[in-house]
Amino acid sequence: MQVIIFGATGMVGQGVLRECLIDPDVARVLVIGRSPTGQRHAKLTEIVHDNFLDYSAIEAQLTGYDACFFCLGVSSIGMDEERYRRLTYDITMAAAKTLARLNPQMTFVYVTGTGTDTTEQGRVMWARVKGKTENDLAKLPFKAAYMFRPGAIQPLHGARSKTGWVNAFYVATAPLLSLTHRLAPRLMTTTEKVGRAMIGVARNGYSSTVLENEDINRF
Repeated sequence: MQVIIFGATGMVGQGVLRECLIDPDVARVLVIGRSPTGQRHAKLTEIVHDNFLDYSAIEAQLTGYDACFFCLGVSSIGMDEERYRRLTYDITMAAAKTLARLNPQMTFVYVTGTGTDTTEQGRVMWARVKGKTENDLAKLPFKAAYMFRPGAIQPLHGARSKTGWVNAFYVATAPLLSLTHRLAPRLMTTTEKVGRAMIGVARNGYSSTVLENEDINRF
């Protein structure tokens, strides 16, 4: 299997990249991001790309892939709906439309979140935007598209958030997070399990196109 990862420098993306690099069924990994990951591996190729709304300059390098794991995401805190939509919906759909055209047999996996509103009518802004993104991804001509809706995520194996206060929170609450993950799988998963589940659905499919925390952990 040959995969593309977006957002490999973020906390979730770091975990997904790790699982891809150690999985024997993943032969090649292409990372697309605004900055390099700093990693070196025989499987790994990286493209530093600034414009996430236009891939015309690198299209020739995006063909022949079996799966895309889209882990890019931003917090909606302090953002108005227009800006959040541009950084969430517009960026995701630009990549997905390009990849669907170039790789129609691809499986696309999108990291969204618990509470996503696919009615697109709810009062919570981020949930509406994520819901529209999920809905429109499902309409694209991929082999399959899966929506991962993790809630709380425990970072493992050195995965770190780019946000300082988030890292401090994870360090301070690490024992509680481990306990919560064991006792309440509906509420929490880990970066490792997100990565393993992504590879699994790309390889074998799943009974539902939407995977909540419990589905991710079960997989």
